[in-house]
Amino acid sequence: MTFQGSGSIGSGNVTGGGGGGGGGRIALGGGAGLIITIVALLFGVNPGQIMGGGTTTQNTTGSAQIQQHIDSCTYEMANQGDEICRIVATTKSLDTIWPTLYSRYTAPKTNIFSGSVNTGCGAATSATGPFYCPADQTVYIDPSFFSEVLVGQLGGSDDALSQEYVVAHEYGHHVQNLTGALQRGQGSNAGSVRIELQADCYAGVWANHADDGTGDALLKPLTAEDIERVGQTARAIGDDSIQGANSNKEGWTHGSAAQRSRWFGIGYQYGDMNKCDTFAVSNP
Repeated sequence: MTFQGSGSIGSGNVTGGGGGGGGGRIALGGGAGLIITIVALLFGVNPGQIMGGGTTTQNTTGSAQIQQHIDSCTYEMANQGDEICRIVATTKSLDTIWPTLYSRYTAPKTNIFSGSVNTGCGAATSATGPFYCPADQTVYIDPSFFSEVLVGQLGGSDDALSQEYVVAHEYGHHVQNLTGALQRGQGSNAGSVRIELQADCYAGVWANHADDGTGDALLKPLTAEDIERVGQTARAIGDDSIQGANSNKEGWTHGSAAQRSRWFGIGYQYGDMNKCDTFAVSNP
């Protein structure tokens, strides 16, 4: 699977390192803290230890190097496996597709960092994994997550579309923030599951449209194998895959392997965000 186009991608709303500043500590389980909490639980970490008040010391030299890398990205680099450029190209595609699907869409920012970062939701480290901070409407990603955690620890696929699915999932949380769905999922693990499954579905909606045209950063036609590899990744990060098949379902925050794969498939099959209302079904 490759991007169409050639030459410079353009940095768009993507920056390297830095962040939104040390906002107040997140109220865990609230709207701003929900996504962070989910990611923290995914990695078995106390969310309160990951996202605290104050700031973290950042490597300004490293941030500058990441920004230079972002600014130099081309579609060719993205197609040759450069993870930073693949993230940049994916955001370009997402920001091309979503305005055609949701009239009130405004693009989020994306921050690519290494090690640690200050955000509008507090200080974070690479251990947090990719996350979306509603307070500053920014997606934060340390590219090392893909090889070290997604593939190395969780058994997800290492193919390009699986990485793009992760980015599209976080963008899905931004769309939820715009629609108000994030607030609907507050206060319970069951609500968290519905939020995560809807974000998976939104990632599928993007994938459905991303290979339709010839515009900037759109994908070349996807194959059944591409979609199956995304399904493999979605299943790898299901709660039963991570916590065990016999784990207490009341403690789940993301949904089962089957649920995650199924909701991505619903989004991809129909390409309609209205099909992604996980809050409208009794058993998502």
